[in-house]
Amino acid sequence: MLSCDICGETVTSEPDMKAHLLIVHMENEVICPFCKLSGVNYDEMCFHIETAHFEQNELERNFERINTIQYGTSDNGKGNTLQCGMEVNSSIHSACASNHPKISAHSLSKDGTLKHKGFYSEKLTESRKFLKSKEKQCDLSKIKGSVHEVMYSPPDCPFCGKIEDCSQDMETHVKTKHANILDTPLKDCDQPLYDCPMCGLICTNYHILQEHVDLHLEESSFGQGMFHSFHLKNIELAHQLQQEEDKKRRYEESRQEMEEFQKLQRQYGLDNSGGYKQQQLRNMEKEVNRGRMHPSEFHRRKADMMESLAIGIDDGKTKTSGIIEALYRYYQNAATDVRRVWLSTVVDHFQSSFGDKGWGCGYRNFQMLLSSLLQNDAYDDCLKGMSVPCIPKIQSMIEDAWKEGFDPQGASQLNNKLQGTKAWIGACEIYTLLTSLRVKCHIIDFHKSTGPLGTHPGLFEWILNYYSSSEREGSPKVVCTSKPPIYLQHQGHSRTIVGIEERKNRTLCLLIFDPGCPSQEMQKLLKQDMEANSLKQLRKFVGNLKHKQYQIVAVEGVLTSEEKAARRQASQVFTAEKIP
Repeated sequence: MLSCDICGETVTSEPDMKAHLLIVHMENEVICPFCKLSGVNYDEMCFHIETAHFEQNELERNFERINTIQYGTSDNGKGNTLQCGMEVNSSIHSACASNHPKISAHSLSKDGTLKHKGFYSEKLTESRKFLKSKEKQCDLSKIKGSVHEVMYSPPDCPFCGKIEDCSQDMETHVKTKHANILDTPLKDCDQPLYDCPMCGLICTNYHILQEHVDLHLEESSFGQGMFHSFHLKNIELAHQLQQEEDKKRRYEESRQEMEEFQKLQRQYGLDNSGGYKQQQLRNMEKEVNRGRMHPSEFHRRKADMMESLAIGIDDGKTKTSGIIEALYRYYQNAATDVRRVWLSTVVDHFQSSFGDKGWGCGYRNFQMLLSSLLQNDAYDDCLKGMSVPCIPKIQSMIEDAWKEGFDPQGASQLNNKLQGTKAWIGACEIYTLLTSLRVKCHIIDFHKSTGPLGTHPGLFEWILNYYSSSEREGSPKVVCTSKPPIYLQHQGHSRTIVGIEERKNRTLCLLIFDPGCPSQEMQKLLKQDMEANSLKQLRKFVGNLKHKQYQIVAVEGVLTSEEKAARRQASQVFTAEKIP
């Protein structure tokens, strides 16, 4: 027995099934009873139902099994009744499907699986009622005949409408007259065949092939859409991961930059930890706690500091005077290995104290330079009435110079504020302050080494020319020049050059005051019987200065008001003379 997968009709042989398909289901195009799929041949429809509507198709098969169980378990006396019932039920089913194919398909497509089940349940009930009523009225032959008369009519051609007496004649008519519409053409007919370019399926009608190919394209489009969507999701995920990685990297860079910035702030005294006054008090308290200073001494020094800050003048507690005079005497009476020596004008040495230790070298070197200028009559006009200021006063004087318009870039780097901080100052701030006081000076930048092993012999030659430029022939061994000391700056520290030696082997040696040198050591130079070893702390040979870069500030005289204004304007973009 063969069962039609479209309507459920049961036939005994394959030819009968083909005839059933032609007669019953070729009136209209093949339409899936579970959805509205159309435009495909029988094999494709069967494949579609088996794959897409397996559960609904299984329901029909279960329905057939129920019929078999209900009518196939009776005894022999009832065998004819079973056969008759099966034929009647099958006939009713087939007739309903053949006479009303559109109604069945439309009802299923609208309501889905539930209506499909209800449809077959309703037919089953009607068939059973029909069988019971006929069994009571007549025998099996009469029942079969009456059902045949009621439900069967001569078949008509689904393509042209021609009516034939029997199904065999109709099958012959369809195969001969309408072979071009069937899936398999007659062998004797010269019918063109159309191969599907995507799956190889053979079609005899171009329009059917076109609909078939359209289905392939729809499936391909759906697959491409899924792939495109998946690809977009991957791109979006990769973009999101990249953004997270970039955000993490930027955060790490920002954190490291902030740490470096805070480290530099602490190094250069811009960490808001207080200035000269706060550091002086903290360090003196530490000395008291360690037992190195008596409390009474603490209060005395505190009172002296407060007085010094109030008047803006250095208290002189770290100053050592008379060293240049002592050096002149020494070179006159000793130093047999020295051929000639040039000394600057008189200058006092200032040592760093509790209040500026670690950051005040620039301020102390300015005090040394200013102490020399104050003792030089050539600078009385611009420095009249001045005294050596304390460090907070120097900070205030530099801020005033910034307000006048000097070095705006340097002011911006230090946030336009020095008072109350431990900010370092360098050659630019010394130049700014001296120029604001109408002291003529300029900066020379020895920006790279001019000798072997990172040495700077060019720096020594320049300083020798500076001090010996006004020398006369036949000058004595020791020359006390009228030139002020020179401010010397390198990375991390600054010092003051007060003279230069030319030794008998023609090598040069600088004489340098270092604010880091304790006053006790500097006072040893004041002794009448000064020894050569005492000069070790002053002497610096070419091999001793190996920093990558050095800057000096050399004083040259006094500025007029017009020259001061011109230099203020020029300091908007700070430049220095570079050697070499």
